[in-house]
Amino acid sequence: MNLFRTLLLWLVLALAGALAAQLLLSQDPGTVLVRWRGYDYTTTVLVAVALLFAAAFALWLLWTLLALPFRAWGRHRDTRARARIGDGLDALHQGHWSRAEKLLAQAAEDERVESAARLGAAEAAVARGDHAAARTHLAGFGERHPALRAIATAELALREQRPTDALVALDAPAAQPLPPRGLALRAEALAANGQAAEAWGLLGALRKQHAWPASMLDERELAWAEASLREAPDANALAERWDALPKTLKTEPAVVDAYAGRAAAFGWEDAATRSIEHALDTRWDEGLAGRYAQLPVGRVEHRRAQVERWLKAHPGSPALLSALARLAQDGGDWPQAEAALHRALAQGGGSDAWEALGDGYARSGDEYRARQCYANALAASRGQAVVPLPPRELHERIADEALVEDRDEHGLPRLRE
Repeated sequence: MNLFRTLLLWLVLALAGALAAQLLLSQDPGTVLVRWRGYDYTTTVLVAVALLFAAAFALWLLWTLLALPFRAWGRHRDTRARARIGDGLDALHQGHWSRAEKLLAQAAEDERVESAARLGAAEAAVARGDHAAARTHLAGFGERHPALRAIATAELALREQRPTDALVALDAPAAQPLPPRGLALRAEALAANGQAAEAWGLLGALRKQHAWPASMLDERELAWAEASLREAPDANALAERWDALPKTLKTEPAVVDAYAGRAAAFGWEDAATRSIEHALDTRWDEGLAGRYAQLPVGRVEHRRAQVERWLKAHPGSPALLSALARLAQDGGDWPQAEAALHRALAQGGGSDAWEALGDGYARSGDEYRARQCYANALAASRGQAVVPLPPRELHERIADEALVEDRDEHGLPRLRE
């Protein structure tokens, strides 16, 4: 079709040229003299122009005919390349990993589709478990497509749990500036490499570039905030990271737990206990309530009084009752600890309460009940039925199961979970 259009264009040009020459040279056709090697050639301007046009047309036609086989071969090669990458992507989607890898590796020979083909071939190699072949496919990029190669190399390194290598690939100067996917991978690599604080610092850029959905960004923000606190190397870094958190995160149980544990490790007993107290006063959480008594800090009487205050608002909380028992034991009051643990078990406490009760009986020298409690702790952790302890007095059992009505801030009764 292109050849026909070209021929038609040549004919139109020839007719236009002939018409123009006829109009211009009708009165005086002019004379053209060509002298070459002692011979003179004389003709009119119109004939000379026609001869030049004919010579140009003949040269074009000869060139077209000579190039025709090469053009046909090029079109055939392009058709094969498109077929290979199309069939390769189909095979990749269908899970035919070896076939997909072979077709896409062949399609990568065409530079126009090289990037997509090499990435697909590397993905197919990873899917069939050959990471060495995947690295070979990516190495075929050379210096071409640096950003794509960095992203693919980082993904492979993270799958192999090599976050440092992922960071090296993403920090290559040729790959800068990183696209959104590369920035997200860099944040994940930092978090996996024990640098959650740096990953948390990239959240603003990730939100701006819409690298992840909002829900995933919120999950990463929570996880990286918690990890950055646990990774704080010293008290100053811990304080700086805690102060940089938004208020909403300072009441998240996982974040508060991380801060309290790290603050306790640095000897900040007051900061550790106050952070949990503030979080629980703002939003109740059973797990954080249980963690309050497990902090490796002193202030036993203060924490015991705080737990007793919370019990007035949450009298049926197994975590609070277990916490009270732990603090009572730390204070040397085993009778109160025993009563609290029995109440915790009656209100739904699980293996932790049984284990704490066993520890208490072991310290008091009651080996029989201690062994029974440990056996029940193991059974409860497996979801199996527990064996009741020897019967207690009726008034004690009534006290264990009795539950003061729990009301919310509006005075309405709360339903037990």
